[in-house]
Amino acid sequence: MDIEQYKLRLEKILDLAIEKKVTDVHFSPGRPPMVRSNGKLSALEKESALTSKDIQELAFILIPEERKEQFLSQRDIDLSFDHKNKARFRVNVYFQLNKISIALRLIPTKIRDIKELNLPEILYDIIKVPQGFFLVVGPSGHGKSAALAALVNEINHTRQEHVITIEDPVEYLFIEDKCIIDQREVGSDVQNFHRGLREVLRQDPDVIMIGEMRDPETISSAVTAAETGHLVLTTLHTNTAAQTIDRIIDSFPPHQQNQIRMQLSATILGILSRRLLPCLKGGVINAVELMIANSAIRNLIREGKTHQIDMIIETSSNEGMISLNRSLVDLVNRKLVSLEDAKLWSTNLSEFKMLLKK
Repeated sequence: MDIEQYKLRLEKILDLAIEKKVTDVHFSPGRPPMVRSNGKLSALEKESALTSKDIQELAFILIPEERKEQFLSQRDIDLSFDHKNKARFRVNVYFQLNKISIALRLIPTKIRDIKELNLPEILYDIIKVPQGFFLVVGPSGHGKSAALAALVNEINHTRQEHVITIEDPVEYLFIEDKCIIDQREVGSDVQNFHRGLREVLRQDPDVIMIGEMRDPETISSAVTAAETGHLVLTTLHTNTAAQTIDRIIDSFPPHQQNQIRMQLSATILGILSRRLLPCLKGGVINAVELMIANSAIRNLIREGKTHQIDMIIETSSNEGMISLNRSLVDLVNRKLVSLEDAKLWSTNLSEFKMLLKK
């Protein structure tokens, strides 16, 4: 096939992916294009197996010319791909066994709001705060980026602010309403997250959205930005609020941990953890844990007693906090998810069973 034929094949595959509302597309040598729908992988119908040469040609269509050398030297690359103004894809191209593979995540063009995502309504109040640090966490592929986009878009429609995002790659594209929104992509607009955060404080932001915190330098800069009068929204690949606090603190050397503990206790607003479970009525549904930083939570962080955070969340539902187990039990009782799926995602099975009996 020539390059035009490869472009047509790629367009056909991505059109099918959009039509079928899949979340991910995978190109792997020796297999037909694979898609993930409702958490399950399957081959795309009527598509033949891809050779290594096929995937290399598809990769070089997706990778901009000016970044091909970077990909070949680093052996993997993150980027975004706009498909015919129908949808955007977050793309990772990588080598495995010296052959190229590709993973594409479908990013819907419409940004769903807090209510549409079935997120806790108290989030509307949390993001009204002008200063602080709020995290969305959870496993990969469970809607962290969608939740973060919903929070930023709510600010966009309700406040006159300057929002700067630093993303790798840029995923959801915001249409400015009341806010100025500058979206900076790592690799093309800025060298890396750390440098972007260092520069952002000179750009008069009110709200800073960081696509993902990947290293201690980024975490430290994000916490400092929250300390100096900004609302900072970001994500982390952790499962629970308590684990998130531990991960942040443990990423620093021992002699710096006390300082970051004090900074975090002063700036943290809350942590939302998301899980997407198969819904018995079709599609997927949200289970959440929400920690809101009250004085008890701040004291536990300051004193290094993060193992007690789960207990505070469990006993503070009157303040809007939600434990993951209560969220899962609620979904089971409402016959929206199966008991088996809820058990799989519970982080404390004995407590889950006890709550289910009440």
